[in-house]
Parts: sequence; structure tokens; C-alpha cells
Amino acid sequence: MAGITVFDPAPTRSEAPARGLEPVPGARRPDRRRQVDAGGISLTVWEWGDEDAPPFLFAHGGFDFAGTFDVLAPLVADRGFRVVSWDQRGHADSEYAALYAWDADVRDAMAVLDSIGPHAIPVLGHSKGGSVMLHLADALPNRVSHLVNLDGMPSARTSPDVPDHHRTKLLSGEIADWLGHRRAAADKIRRPGTIDELVERRGRMNPRLSPDWLRYLVRIGGFESPDGWRWKIDPAMRMGGFGPWRPEWSMSRLPSLGMPVLCILGLEIEVMGWGTVPDDVVPNLPAGARFVPLDGVGHFVHIERPDVVADLVLDLVS
Repeated sequence: MAGITVFDPAPTRSEAPARGLEPVPGARRPDRRRQVDAGGISLTVWEWGDEDAPPFLFAHGGFDFAGTFDVLAPLVADRGFRVVSWDQRGHADSEYAALYAWDADVRDAMAVLDSIGPHAIPVLGHSKGGSVMLHLADALPNRVSHLVNLDGMPSARTSPDVPDHHRTKLLSGEIADWLGHRRAAADKIRRPGTIDELVERRGRMNPRLSPDWLRYLVRIGGFESPDGWRWKIDPAMRMGGFGPWRPEWSMSRLPSLGMPVLCILGLEIEVMGWGTVPDDVVPNLPAGARFVPLDGVGHFVHIERPDVVADLVLDLVS
């Protein structure tokens, strides 16, 4: 069972305070925060809603943080849930790790789940968080009552069909590549900039998100030092890589799930998305699952259309 302490001191990387944030329509900072120990890594956990309300676990995407749920989480919390999310290891106000692996993120999710209680609860994940929740639901179906996946269904349309002993060699290659990158990145630091410069960089990857929303994200997910602002993301991380992992390893979990499942996919392709299309998802849906493709919406479905996503989510769990 994960150790739990109440969060009190400021994190090592200074947290952007809620006060002074430029308002974004519908956005609301969490009501509470606390710490969970996950195998020696301190994870910062955030909560919206009444402490006694039924819990609902949210998992953010890669290079993001729990604050990206600042619009969706209040919509769900105001309908009677206690929404719980955490900054994943190496992200925002959680600790960095010497090494990263997909399985470690799944174990972290389990540590946060254990800190909530022993019963099965609904879970939601966006992008990388959606894939992590797929792994969690597949490994521990007794702990997940409902699964919501927001554009977190990575697929490789050319998934190799090779014998098991060749798959072992493929895994070995992934591990060697990741360790080589980690050695090279050991002394890296993130490039500083003004708030608007960080907004411009992030806007290249998320061109559909407004500058006002991106400035809001910088103030939550970045910190200011004497030479400028930086994102609170471990510089050792790289886009698309969180340890040795391949996209098809997540999608293969989807067909076997037995709990109610909702999959939402934005149809506008973006740099930070997986490039998944409906034809990748539909053949892998488990029996009874609901699939909702959204026209004119990009990878961040919960930021572009929080009202639509909230209604779909609440319909699933009601």
C-alpha cells in the first residue's frame, strides 16, 4: 500500500500559484492536493469536489499535468464526483526518476488508486494517460468499474507479426535505445523563455488551443527562474518515449476489457496525437463499448469540447 502524507511544503521546482492566473472560461484549480509515495517517488495528487463524493480517477497525457483537467474535472465534480488526478513521475510537481518505464507509470497509477480506497472506481485517461489506464484495466479489472479513453488509443498499422522469440529481441532493442538516450540526456536542462515564448513553442504542437489557454498552462505547468520560465518536465524525457514501449502494446489490451468502456477520438490530426483513425479503433472495441469520433476536434478533446466530453462521461457512469 502506498504511503500517504498531506502536502504542505512547496515543491523543489516552484509551483505557479493559483492566485495571479489569468482567468480561462470554466477553468478551476483543484480543491485539495496531497502526496503519495510510489516506490520512493513522491507523486503530487490533486482533487476536485467533495471529499466524501464517489471517486473518479483521471490520468493526464505525456508532457502534461493534472492541471490540463482544470475545465473537465470541475464539470464532473459538480455532478457529484470526487475527481482525483496526479502529476505523473517526471511531470509538473511530482518527482523526477532516474529511469522511466511504462510499467512504472502503471504502478504509479495503482499507488494513487490504492490511496483512494480498495473498491473498483471509474477511471479516465487522456493520450498517454489513456494508454496507461488501458494497461491498468487489463491487469486489474477488479479495480476499474468503468474506463473512459480520450484519444489514448495508439496504434501501429504495421504491427510486426513475428514469433515470440523475435519479439523478445525487439524489446531488447527498445530497452537499449531508451538507455542510450537516457545516458545522453543526463545533464540536459530545458531551454528557458518568456511566458509568451513557451506559449509559442507549445502552440506549434497544439495549434488548436488558444493562446489564453496556453498561457494558463504555462503558469501551472511551468516555473520561473532568474533566466526565464521553463516547463516542469524532466529534460531526460523525449516525445513519444516513456521508457521501452511500442504503441501496439496498448491497443492489444482493449478487446479483452469487460467493464463498460467509452472511447472518444478527435479526428483532427495533431503533432502531439497518435495519428489514430476510427478504422484503427473499431476492430479492437470490446463487446458493448461505445466509440465516439468527434469531427472538427483535435487531440485535446477535453479542452476543446469539455461540455460534450463531460456529458458522455457522466452518461457512461450514471
